[in-house]
Amino acid sequence: MPSDRNVYGGELEPCSTDPTTGFLRDGCCRRVEGDHGRHELCAVMTESFLEFSAAQGNDLLTPRPELDFPGLEAGDRWCLCLGRWIEALEADCAPPVVLEATHEAVLRDVEPDILREYEYDGTPIGDGE
Repeated sequence: MPSDRNVYGGELEPCSTDPTTGFLRDGCCRRVEGDHGRHELCAVMTESFLEFSAAQGNDLLTPRPELDFPGLEAGDRWCLCLGRWIEALEADCAPPVVLEATHEAVLRDVEPDILREYEYDGTPIGDGE
């Protein structure tokens, strides 16, 4: 079985284990058969994206212990549904992307130049982003 590759063609790096993310909750934004949301893009949360997502009906801010979900805050890394990131892109509030931890399958739907434009540069994100 081939290993998962990132958008650069290298080995897919983990997105986050604190909080633990990924469709399989293994920390990686893998391409998984049956994952209709395509949690393949590793993004660094921003206040504006979290507010946008909540307004779209997907509240990522509120902890949901029954789902083992801690709630997210600005600066957390999370495997996003590709469609939600594209919606946020169109609404001008897409969060930065960790390309080394984003699955190469994303390239079927998002141009490499757009991903590079949103590449996370390592600058801390938090209150006041």
